[in-house]
Amino acid sequence: MSKEDKNYNKNTGNQPKPDQKEKNLFPKPDLSKKPKMGMNWLYLGIFLFLGYLLMNSSDSSKGSHDISLSKFENLLQNKEIDSVIIFDQKKTATAYLTKVSGDKKEHENAGKGSFINKKTKPFYVFRYGDLKHFQERLDLAKSEGKLVEYRFDATSDWMVAVLNILPWILIIGVWIYIMRRMSGGGEGGGPGGQIFNIGKSRAKLFDQDQIVKTSFKDVAGLEGAKEEMEELVDFLKNPKKYSALGGKPPRGALLVGPPGTGKTLIAKAVAGEANVPFFSLSGSDFVEMFVGVGASRVRDLFKQAKLKSPAIIFIDEIDAIGRARGKNNITGGNDERENTLNQLLTEMDGFGTDTNVIVIAATNRADILDKALLRAGRFDRQIFVDLPDKNERKSIFEVHVKPLKLDTDVDLEFLSKQTPGFSGADIANVCNEAAIVAARKSHETVHHQDFLDAVDRIIGGLEKKNKIVTEVERKTIAFHEAGHAVVSWMTEHAAPLVKVTIVPRGRSLGAAWYLPEERMIVKSAQMLDEMCATLGGRAAEKVIFNEISTGALSDLEKVTKQARAMVTIYGLNEKVGNLTYYDSTGQEYGFTKPYSEDTARVIDEEISNIIEVQYQRAIQILEDNKEKLTTLAEQLLKREVIFQDDLEKIFGKRPHELTLTEVATVEENESKDPKPDSSAPTE
Repeated sequence: MSKEDKNYNKNTGNQPKPDQKEKNLFPKPDLSKKPKMGMNWLYLGIFLFLGYLLMNSSDSSKGSHDISLSKFENLLQNKEIDSVIIFDQKKTATAYLTKVSGDKKEHENAGKGSFINKKTKPFYVFRYGDLKHFQERLDLAKSEGKLVEYRFDATSDWMVAVLNILPWILIIGVWIYIMRRMSGGGEGGGPGGQIFNIGKSRAKLFDQDQIVKTSFKDVAGLEGAKEEMEELVDFLKNPKKYSALGGKPPRGALLVGPPGTGKTLIAKAVAGEANVPFFSLSGSDFVEMFVGVGASRVRDLFKQAKLKSPAIIFIDEIDAIGRARGKNNITGGNDERENTLNQLLTEMDGFGTDTNVIVIAATNRADILDKALLRAGRFDRQIFVDLPDKNERKSIFEVHVKPLKLDTDVDLEFLSKQTPGFSGADIANVCNEAAIVAARKSHETVHHQDFLDAVDRIIGGLEKKNKIVTEVERKTIAFHEAGHAVVSWMTEHAAPLVKVTIVPRGRSLGAAWYLPEERMIVKSAQMLDEMCATLGGRAAEKVIFNEISTGALSDLEKVTKQARAMVTIYGLNEKVGNLTYYDSTGQEYGFTKPYSEDTARVIDEEISNIIEVQYQRAIQILEDNKEKLTTLAEQLLKREVIFQDDLEKIFGKRPHELTLTEVATVEENESKDPKPDSSAPTE
């Protein structure tokens, strides 16, 4: 690392130089850009303005300037009224004061006018009663010189009409606003934004305007799946190459595999490589609360794809709409999901489907999909994307460590061995977690130990060094974990140990890490050795303390599943025979057992016998190595973590790994120095 980089790391206030390609994970917002005036503010302004008009629009509204008819008579007698305007429809009149009277303090509550109806003189509003009698009274006052004029006026009738329809305008406006918000409307809502366009497809289109940068180079470890998908891309680019030989394009490809194995990543790579319009959406995008919307969206999706053909449609998590029909229809009513599936089946392979539209789908639950969806002509290719093996995991590591600043001690070969069963998403998480661990430790580069700590963090959970554990419990945990280590070391087919710790992690109080051998098939002896090593923890408690605890719960759960699989699935039990009660489709047996009560009793007895035999075997191994077990547990209590090298110092090499010469030497030494009787009491 250069001096400039070091100075930049020490002083976070300095800005990086242009030649330093540092990625800003948390970019600051650009404050120079002013926020745009949204439609919500316009709606709010209109509502406030109309509300103001509603409150201040009428001179006859109830207020402090309302007077009675008798008070008007007194003002008229005192010659304080200048003019009167009569509103015949509302049975009210407005009396304007003279200029001299308007300046008096007693008339300070007189009306001064409203926002839309300015008045030049103060006024009072009153109800006049009978119009004929009131008009005669005004004629008399005018002839006596007590009133200048009076007249009839209907100029505010339009305001009365506005006030009558204003509540309806507000209600309709609020309803339109709410429906736009519920249907995802507003600016940029797309074709599905309006309430009347709810049946339109919500697929996101990737074409020349939106280029996907992911390519097949970014997909590591999935060579078989990549080869299949590259052929689809090649057909779209060079259709004459296949049509000249009479070949037809495949209608669809279904990606099946466990979560995190890279199904969606392959689809992104196809979008980046194909250079054709690519429609991407999820299976749940078809499902809606309204009847018929799903089928309408399917029709609109394929209509858009046909207009832009050749094109690709990618449906992620297709099991949301592709579930087998008739399985869960208990009520017998109309199922919206089935209607959507029927329309999808018709669009993929029905009348008038001779278009260059290829459908790619992904799911991790292919066993529940409808058989009509899986047939040839719809999904011609079913590509199984399995968990990566050791070599594939190394390739995935090489892709994800590119943006990291690695130290020279990082061994990707060992990391690929240390992560069996990890998917591509898990490996990406390991690399990211390793960078976080290195930053927490203030490292300038990511070391190999940072990766190991990241693996431990993901598998076992966060370390809890401050967890309160009594000395007796700590000793029990140490012998329990030491028992696992000893039995796995002494059995031939058990996985070799990597390290053992008694530091609490997550929900466990201790843990042991192994380096399992990746096998395509497993033999009976291998499963029995693994079960024996798993029971080594409880066996150690029995040998040392002559009592057992609840700490072996996860161990018992694991061996019970293994023993049940041996008897009921793999047919590895002599008494039950070469039978399997496993249903790969998950639809045959339902809630019934595929065997009788007598067979169930035999199965339970055989499962118990298998576990008990391996438990006694683990006890015997620990009895034969009791002193070494105690030495190993004491080191665990002292150091909290021990590794494979520590076991080799105590036990030597694993017995089945010794060569013939080494075995002869060991047997000769044992004949000269025989073992003590294991039945003799030990202090």
